[in-house]
Amino acid sequence: MRLHRLVVTLCLTAGLAPFLSLAQTTRVQAEERIRIVTTTTDLRSLVEAVGGDLVDAVSLVPANFDAEEYQPKPQDGLRLKEARLVVRVGLDYDLWFDRLLEASAVRELRRGGAGYVDASFGVAPLEVRGVSIGPGDGHAHGSGNPHYWLDPKNAAFITASIVEGLARIDPVHTQTYESNRQAFLARLSAKINEWEKRLAPLRQTPIIAYHNSWPYFARRFRLDFADFLEIKPGVPSTPSHLAAIIDTMRSRGVRLVVREPHEPERDVAFVAAKTGASVVVLAASVGALPGTDDYLALFDTDVEALVKAAAVR
Repeated sequence: MRLHRLVVTLCLTAGLAPFLSLAQTTRVQAEERIRIVTTTTDLRSLVEAVGGDLVDAVSLVPANFDAEEYQPKPQDGLRLKEARLVVRVGLDYDLWFDRLLEASAVRELRRGGAGYVDASFGVAPLEVRGVSIGPGDGHAHGSGNPHYWLDPKNAAFITASIVEGLARIDPVHTQTYESNRQAFLARLSAKINEWEKRLAPLRQTPIIAYHNSWPYFARRFRLDFADFLEIKPGVPSTPSHLAAIIDTMRSRGVRLVVREPHEPERDVAFVAAKTGASVVVLAASVGALPGTDDYLALFDTDVEALVKAAAVR
């Protein structure tokens, strides 16, 4: 009987050995991946496109949250302790990240360090102007409008900066990162052609938006964002401003009003009701709406929403 049990035990152990070995290998591979912290979900998606299975990326700002208003959490500091690379939006969009980096003990992640990447490098910013900052001034966009990832062609600059950062800390896999980047850009290029064709009928259609997130998107697809419900970025509308918006909508025949999922509905619904316009909810970041799980899906979803909204007018 004892011999029988011994034989069974040995057989079971032998049978489980390959599975145990696979589990151990998977765990080791996960531990060997380069830990990367990005400020936003959009940058995380692009990091994953470039890094593939060699990286383990996490974003700090939740998908459906205003990144300009984000307040770092204690766990964000813990994430930086394990990171070898950080990737930020820049252009004053994630200023809170500076405080987090200064509090980190990892010097390589700070400005000028080998593990620091500002993804705005190489991007030509729009709406660069001097902005005074004071009480009630909202989000100062003095360094330019920071929503540059919403022009999909800017992904070429963003991913180039990511490859450069990865090459500094992991030079052995530089060619792999660049190959991944080129493959992603090829898929993106085909998609851009598709999106341009689908949005072409909307080029003469004026649009109102709640927040000024869309100049790069508008430039790429030749859309006309006539005005914004916020008086300036981060400053809510007043009754007089809403009245002026309604006048603009009526005079220009605006029939589409855009808001992001996290933005308040009240003012958007009010001007839409007064003018008979349709409200379109668009995602400005990966994950902000169902079906926007990566960078390509973000544009697929937004283009589809605009086309459908325009078709019912």
